[in-house]
Amino acid sequence: MSHTLDTYRLLGRSGLRVSPLALGTMTFGADWGWGADTDEARKLFESYVERGGNFIDTASMYTNGSSERLLGEFIRENRESLVLATKYTSLRRPGDPNSGGNHRKSMFASVESSLRQLNTDYLDLLYLHVWDFLTPVEEILRGLDDLVRQGKVLYVAISDAPAWQVSRMQTIADLRGWSPLVALQIEYSLIERTVERDLVPMAREMGLGVIAWSPLAGGVLTGKYGRADLAEQPVAAPREGSTRKSLALAQGHLTERGLAIADVVKEIAAQLGKTPSQVALAWTLQNPDVTAPIVGARTSAQLEDNLGALDVAFDAAHLARLDEASAIDLGFPHEFLARNRSAMFGGLKVETR
Repeated sequence: MSHTLDTYRLLGRSGLRVSPLALGTMTFGADWGWGADTDEARKLFESYVERGGNFIDTASMYTNGSSERLLGEFIRENRESLVLATKYTSLRRPGDPNSGGNHRKSMFASVESSLRQLNTDYLDLLYLHVWDFLTPVEEILRGLDDLVRQGKVLYVAISDAPAWQVSRMQTIADLRGWSPLVALQIEYSLIERTVERDLVPMAREMGLGVIAWSPLAGGVLTGKYGRADLAEQPVAAPREGSTRKSLALAQGHLTERGLAIADVVKEIAAQLGKTPSQVALAWTLQNPDVTAPIVGARTSAQLEDNLGALDVAFDAAHLARLDEASAIDLGFPHEFLARNRSAMFGGLKVETR
C-alpha cells in the first residue's frame, strides 16, 4: 500500500504516473451552495501539490465552470508537473441539444471550452463523462483519437458507462489503431460495490485503471449522518441551494443499509485510532484494481483527514468485517459459476495470479 502522494502508480496500460489519491475539484467554487470559495480552494490545491500530489480531477460542468476556471489560475506555475483530467458530456447551454452529449460536436466544443477555462493548451486526460445511449461508439472513438492526434488531449478515458459498451469500445480501438481508453471512472465505495460484478473485472481485463468517485459515499461513510437524516427531501442533481445531505439521499447512499455500513466503519476506525473517512478511503486503496480514489474535500481540515488514509493498515479481521458488512450478491452468472466450478472441472485446482 502506498504511504505518500508521491508514490506514483501507472494509469491503466499507459506509462502515465499518477498519485494514489486524486484531488477532486467538484467542490471548487461556491456556485452550488456548498463548495469552497477561491481562497479555500487554492489552499486545498496547494496543500495537495506540496505533498507530492499530481492527479487533478475536474469536469466542464463542475460548479457551473468555476472549478475549471479556478484551476486555470492555480496551475499557472506548475502545469507541466500535473496530470490534469477533465470530462465532457453535460449540457453547457440550456435549450441547445448539441451543447451536450457524447457526439463529436459536443466533444470538440467542450474540449475547447475546457482549454480556455483551464488556461492550458492540452489536457492530460479526457473522460467521456456519462453514457448518452445515442452516439455510435465509432463516432466517439474517432473523435477522441482525432483530439489526441491534434495534441489537445494526451490520453482518453471513460466514466459512468455500461461494462459491455466499454469493452466493445476498447476492442474497436485496438483493432483500428485508435487511441485506447486508459482509465475507467466509476462510483466505488463500501456502500456502492455493485461495480464488482462486471465493471471492475472488465477494467482489469481491458487494461483500464479504475478511478473511484465518491469513495466516502456522499459523506455517509464519514459517520456524520444518523437515522434522523433519512427524513430530508432528496435533490436529484447539484444546484444552487442544494445540500450534500440531500444529494446523498437522492443518490441512494443515505439509507438504512448505508448507515449500518457506516457504523461498522466507525467501529473499526476506533479500533485503529483512525477516522471513519480514513478507513473508508483506505478500503478502496487496498483493492489492486483501483488506481486512485478521488478525494473531494471542502476544507483544508477535511483534505488533511482524507490524506491520512495513506497511513491506514488493516489486518485480515478488519477487512473481513468490512467485507461482511458491505457484501453484495454478484448475481448470475457469477454466483452460479462460483457454486458449480468444482463440479464442472472435476475438482481440478488451478492457481491464478
